[in-house]
Amino acid sequence: MARVVVVGSGIAGLVAALDAARDHEVVLVTKAVLAESNTRYAQGGIAAALFPDDSPAAHAADTLRAGAGLAVLEAVDALCADAPQRIRELIDLGVRFDRDGDGLARGLEAAHSRARVLHAGGDATGAEIERALVAAVRSSAARIVEQAFLLDVVMRDGAAAGVLVRRADGAVREVAADAVVLATGGLGQLYAHTTNPAVATGDGVAAAWRAGAAIADLEFVQFHPTALAVPGSFLVSEAVRGEGAVLRNARGERFMLDVHPDAELAPRDVVARGIAVEMAAQGGAPVVLDATALGAAFLARRFPTIDAACRAAGMDWAREPVPVTPAAHYAMGGVATDTSGRTTVPGLFAVGEVACTGTHGANRLASNSLLEGLVFAHRAARAIGRSWEAAPEWIAEASVAMAPSSSPHPDGTAEDLHAVPGMRFERARLQRLMWDAAGVHRDRAGLTKAAAELAATADPEPGEDRDLLQVGRLVVAAALAREESRGAHFRSDFPAPADPPARHTVLLPVAHVQKAALAC
Repeated sequence: MARVVVVGSGIAGLVAALDAARDHEVVLVTKAVLAESNTRYAQGGIAAALFPDDSPAAHAADTLRAGAGLAVLEAVDALCADAPQRIRELIDLGVRFDRDGDGLARGLEAAHSRARVLHAGGDATGAEIERALVAAVRSSAARIVEQAFLLDVVMRDGAAAGVLVRRADGAVREVAADAVVLATGGLGQLYAHTTNPAVATGDGVAAAWRAGAAIADLEFVQFHPTALAVPGSFLVSEAVRGEGAVLRNARGERFMLDVHPDAELAPRDVVARGIAVEMAAQGGAPVVLDATALGAAFLARRFPTIDAACRAAGMDWAREPVPVTPAAHYAMGGVATDTSGRTTVPGLFAVGEVACTGTHGANRLASNSLLEGLVFAHRAARAIGRSWEAAPEWIAEASVAMAPSSSPHPDGTAEDLHAVPGMRFERARLQRLMWDAAGVHRDRAGLTKAAAELAATADPEPGEDRDLLQVGRLVVAAALAREESRGAHFRSDFPAPADPPARHTVLLPVAHVQKAALAC
């Protein structure tokens, strides 16, 4: 029996803890209360090929297509093949998915070729899954430690040996372990506009980086096309567009018809850029989402959470279109792993949004995020105690291997990001900088300026701000390195994809750069 510490309490952390606790001693550490995570706020649903007119192969084909040439086939196949059984296990745990007269209700979402997306409570899927999993974990043998912030992964003899955490009272303690599972979620708080909760500060990516793990594809940040253009950036699920809502500009025109054959149901990156272009053309004013044709009764029943949010903002979306804007939503990149969640550091696993399995490639397919956390957390739990294999081929064949403190410059040289310390860190300033330079539209000039400013910013004390600054540096470095536009990464100075083959961007700590360069 191994001692396992799981960090994070979204779907990935809860599933990893629950599954691992069957065979191992498990401590689950989370920086807020157990039920607070990105999962809790997920509206869109969870995808799986559960119906007679669907198949894992069709689900995989849609996932590969959305991934824009960078989705890793082995990971995609694992995701889609495992999905039906993992969903059945959630139902056995008490998750109450919506039903209709034929059984489980299903919806069609953007870029899916079949209606395969399950919802719960209309638009409260994540909250329902979190409820059931929290109850199951509290009933398991896992020990729960709340209000404990991840400071670092403890390393001994080149392997993860536990975590260092800071409790709410300021006390710092080490939690020793034979295996560490990072399930810390995303990094949306890097940006001025995000659908993510306050806890999404990139802590797992930063801690893994300091531990020496490879970070992959961090330039691919998905911007949800439709967040309410009001304080809080409340997410309006694309399931609303799947049900028939449309986007209109200030002239009332459905501008997405001229952008993509699938119009409002185009992949998220396409819709987000289409909205950004339209907003720029109308002086920065938001576009509007018109759901009035769906009717008040349907909207209230199908999307009760969004309906309540609109009314709280003083808007009746059944009677008038509501203003929307893109917002940072999901990171496709993260700590590089294989299909069992193993990172390049022995003993260190990563699952869920903090990880990069390669499943999403350059652009995540709608409603695959909860599924990824579910599937790969289960796989990671099964891999604890097994031999540590070499890095997957997709990592070894990456196009870029960079030092942690280096950012490429136009002349091909590298400048130490810590070379000119002194500027005091301000979170709001960082968020504005990342939104302007590494948001929906990017170019060399803006990214280079951002890299210089991040270089000149002194590292804050250990905590969320330190992690945000470190991850911001990595995102900018990766975005500068990818001189093409692909999926969620759009460079106006390189507006087209590069010639094939498409390659992943892998960032490696200094000690590993020479080895990685040889592998590439």
